[in-house]
Amino acid sequence: MSAHDVVSFINGLSEKLASRSRHVCMFLGAGASKACGLPDVAGLTEHVRGSLTGSQLDTFERLASGRNLEQVLGRLRRIAALLESVGDTVDGMTGEAARALDLEVCRLIIERLTAHSDTPGPMLRLASWAARADYHRPVELFTVNYDLLVETALEALGVPYFDGFVGTFGARFRADLVEADGDSGRAAQLASSSLPPFLIRLWKLHGSVHWSWTDGDHPSVLRLGTAAPSGQPAAIYPSDAKYDESRRVPFLVLQDRLRQALNEPETLTLVAGYAFGDQHLNEMIFDAARRRQRSEIVAFCYSSIPDEVANVASTVPNLQVVTRHEAILGGLRQGWRSAETVPTDVWNDGEFLLGDFNFLTRFMARSAPPRGELESRLAELLAKAAATNE
Repeated sequence: MSAHDVVSFINGLSEKLASRSRHVCMFLGAGASKACGLPDVAGLTEHVRGSLTGSQLDTFERLASGRNLEQVLGRLRRIAALLESVGDTVDGMTGEAARALDLEVCRLIIERLTAHSDTPGPMLRLASWAARADYHRPVELFTVNYDLLVETALEALGVPYFDGFVGTFGARFRADLVEADGDSGRAAQLASSSLPPFLIRLWKLHGSVHWSWTDGDHPSVLRLGTAAPSGQPAAIYPSDAKYDESRRVPFLVLQDRLRQALNEPETLTLVAGYAFGDQHLNEMIFDAARRRQRSEIVAFCYSSIPDEVANVASTVPNLQVVTRHEAILGGLRQGWRSAETVPTDVWNDGEFLLGDFNFLTRFMARSAPPRGELESRLAELLAKAAATNE
């Protein structure tokens, strides 16, 4: 029975990661944060559900039926925006009640996501790889997570990055710099002179616990120096399609940056910890795989392959999907052939381990040449984290 060769796959991946001419992106989902000890969306939902009481819990349960956490927040904000008159209700809620529940849900999300990470190692290794990767084009990290794990890891290692905001305590979103960074024309030349390629690009597609909206008729998003205070809702992606357009601007700009990045020629995109639960983002990924045949997208799945991804990968060879026991490579869905000369953090006991973000970042950290000061700092931080958990 035919099977995929583990050695051939990891050697090919190592060669692609080593090519300086490559445009390399990573797309991180909740599984990446879960590998560091923080909850995924399901865990966040349970935290909110277990913390609310009384009428707020009843309302949340009603809204959460058939909706995810982002959709619940989008619905609350839509109701709050619609109801200006005292006494008016939608879904049994007044505007005041919707705003109060929005604030409480955001407070609970922030409470859970700003908790100490038990295992920061995976994100520290990712930051170390990104700092050492010597590409002509900047490394781009896209994430749908709201937590601060990536920022914390980059700053712990002293890695410079740009996230679309300029400032410190009340940083303003600069759409012009984000858009120019992905433009192939004159704007890109101007941007490249002010945003050098060694700056890691960090794009938080669904917002962050330290983003907050300004007040007023034309609100804008600020990136704060700390998590959004309890009296302000965090700027988490408003998934309601009819939501106030002025509050969608940062998210639309960042999504467009993802689309541009995926469609750049010779792009290698590694997808980790993502369950393909956002249909809009899925279509961007699938469309780029179909349109850009010289680019590659490799999805590392922790468990099984989602049916929708399997259907596309079976007909689009440059979308590859790998799991512990099988992979779709070149359109062929097969198991793995047993390997003996592979590191045990890649292949062990008949299982391919890179679908686990912890092992994937170990592999990536080895793929870039070491740098003395950075390596010493990484070793120090990993040792400190290990000692804390003992």
